[in-house]
Amino acid sequence: MILRWLIFFSALPLCAGTVSGRVELRDSRDPAVRKRLDYSGVVVSLKPLGAGATARPQPARATMLQKNKTFSPHILAITVGTSVEFPNAFSSYNGEIFDVGLYPPGSTKAVNFTREGIVRVFCNIHSSMSAVIVVLGTPYFATTGRDGSFSIPNVPAGEYELEAFHERATDATLRALARHVTVEQGPLVTPPFEISEAGYLPMPHKNKYGRSYPAESDDHSIYPAVRK
Repeated sequence: MILRWLIFFSALPLCAGTVSGRVELRDSRDPAVRKRLDYSGVVVSLKPLGAGATARPQPARATMLQKNKTFSPHILAITVGTSVEFPNAFSSYNGEIFDVGLYPPGSTKAVNFTREGIVRVFCNIHSSMSAVIVVLGTPYFATTGRDGSFSIPNVPAGEYELEAFHERATDATLRALARHVTVEQGPLVTPPFEISEAGYLPMPHKNKYGRSYPAESDDHSIYPAVRK
C-alpha cells in the first residue's frame, strides 16, 4: 500500500497548483444563454511560457456520439495526438475538409488529430447537427460548466498564457481575452471575465458535396453505399 501511494504522488507535478475561475457570456442570441444563463462549453487553457517551457500532451482516445440528431458532447476539448471515434460525419479542420464516410447507424470510425486547431463537425444528412472539437497543444485545460465555472488541476508552477475558446465569439474577441498568469503552489482563482457574442454571425453550411441539404429524413435508405 505504501509503495502504491509513493508511485501515485511521484506522478504528480512538484509545486502544482489549481487554476480556477468563471466565465460569463454576453450579447447572446442563444435562448439557453439569455433565458437559462447557460455558460457551458467554453474551453479555457493554459499555454506554458518562458525558456524551456514544455507541455507534454499524452495521446488519448475520445468518442463523439450521435443520438436524437445531436452530437454528444457538443464541445470536445482534446490534446494533440488524441484519436476521436466519430459517427457518420464530415468536418472542417482549420478550413481543411475531411470525411469519415457513411457507416451503419451505431458504428464509428476513429480519426487521429496531430496538430492544434478547431474542428467543426457536421452531419451530411441533418443540417442542424454540429459540434466542435478543440485540439490543444497543452494538457492544462478545462471546459466550463453551466454556471461558467472551470477548474484546471495539477498545473506546475510557472508562467502561462490563459486563453479561451467559445464557438460563438470572433477571433478578435478571443485574442483580446488572453492574459498572463503566474501559477504557484496552491490554488489560483482568476478574476471573472466576460465573452461577448456580439460579433457572431451564424453561417449556413453545405453538405460534404458542397450542395444544399435535402429535406431531412429518418429513412435509413439514405445509406445506400454503407461500408461493412
